[in-house]
Amino acid sequence: MKTAFAALTLALFAGAASAQQAPLASVVQPRDKTQSSPRLNPVEARADRLSSHMVRSLRLNGYQASKLRAINADKVAKMAAIERKNAGNQRLIDEQCNGVCKERDRELLAVLSNDQYSSYYGARSTYYKFDKDYASQSASILLADAVQNPAPARANDAVVGPAKTKPANQPSGNLGRNAR
Repeated sequence: MKTAFAALTLALFAGAASAQQAPLASVVQPRDKTQSSPRLNPVEARADRLSSHMVRSLRLNGYQASKLRAINADKVAKMAAIERKNAGNQRLIDEQCNGVCKERDRELLAVLSNDQYSSYYGARSTYYKFDKDYASQSASILLADAVQNPAPARANDAVVGPAKTKPANQPSGNLGRNAR
């Protein structure tokens, strides 16, 4: 009986001690560097936005949505590379991006049902315009954000900021015992 009482008392104290542990010392959690952020990877954000729009408008199931997201991630990355490579030559960009869109058409033919594919095929120009509008808009937003909030330039997450200035009200010179 005494052993059971002692074991029960010990379990009670152990539970109370673990419940009173101090909270985490730091409220700020470090950023998970394995996950990309939209600021660092605008192409992925662009592909995700286009995919979400297509999933809603075409009413895709989970399997189709995951396949569509993978296809769009690949195709948007290719289109972004084309846009960077041929910046300033809109005719060449449109021509090469049209080829990438045809690749997407072939891949989506295997994923979508006949009704969904016919809806997609009829709205291709709308999806292309939706993507292009976001790409042109996000480029200027990302540039302004990068200027206003510079990313850490070093591995220890130090941010470059203004230098500390000396207070203006402190007199300069020798103010010791021998000051005149």
